[in-house]
Amino acid sequence: MNFKAELKHSLRIIIGSFLMAVAIAFFLLPAEIVTGGTPGMGILLHMLTPLTVGQAMLAINIPLLMAGWTFIDMGFALRSIASMVLTAVAVDYLPMMVSFPIINSLLLSTLYGGIIAGVGVGLVLQGRASAGGTTIVARILSQYSHFKPAQIVLVMDTLILLAVGLIFQDLEKVLWSMISIYITARLIDRMLTGAVGEKFIHIVSPHNEAIGVAIKKEMGRDGTILSGQNLTHDLDKSILFVVVGIRRIPHLRELVLNIDPKALMVVVEAAELAGTSRLRKQQQISAK
Repeated sequence: MNFKAELKHSLRIIIGSFLMAVAIAFFLLPAEIVTGGTPGMGILLHMLTPLTVGQAMLAINIPLLMAGWTFIDMGFALRSIASMVLTAVAVDYLPMMVSFPIINSLLLSTLYGGIIAGVGVGLVLQGRASAGGTTIVARILSQYSHFKPAQIVLVMDTLILLAVGLIFQDLEKVLWSMISIYITARLIDRMLTGAVGEKFIHIVSPHNEAIGVAIKKEMGRDGTILSGQNLTHDLDKSILFVVVGIRRIPHLRELVLNIDPKALMVVVEAAELAGTSRLRKQQQISAK
């Protein structure tokens, strides 16, 4: 990866981590609204122990990251550590450095907390890093099960909400937290791809064989290369077809453009998969 690309990733991670800290410190935490992932677990642990939110987030994130160390590349791991530390430090010290008015409206705290957190997490993911250890755990578990990472993250978020309801016996806070998690998830998806769901990717390039090898090697995905011609039948073309999850699209885009900056990459929402059962199974595995 060249210096310019790494600089862009670093800027996204710094800004995204700062926005996540703003969402937690100034909107969600004062209203006692729990969001999803490790930030939500950190807020919950903070409410139950003397730990600050930042300390609680690090206490949760570091073990999860260490558990998944062998399953992720070094660059991703280092960028993720930087994001986790920046977010944790900013969450604890921003309220001391900035005088921010307390918002007494649960609706405003939930909406703006969810929106800002979603933009922050989206930027971190665009920077090729993880905003929390739960996404890494979800990626690992998906490799040993038929569940997709997004489904595993949803289960984890649901368990966090159940914990809030059982510990604090406050159904209203659970319902507000559900809204916040939903808004955050929608913002992340919109930032990464402009839509939700699994994606069919069509890549048109004279270097599709090299691109296919790179996708197989670096992303662990399989696909199909189709041969064809242009409309006037005077130019041979090849189209690479692959199915990926929405959170992997920034990685795929970068990989393709590094090999062929002029490649045409078409992203299509996979609302429904049809065909033989074997084909559907292969597509579902590739979409993870």
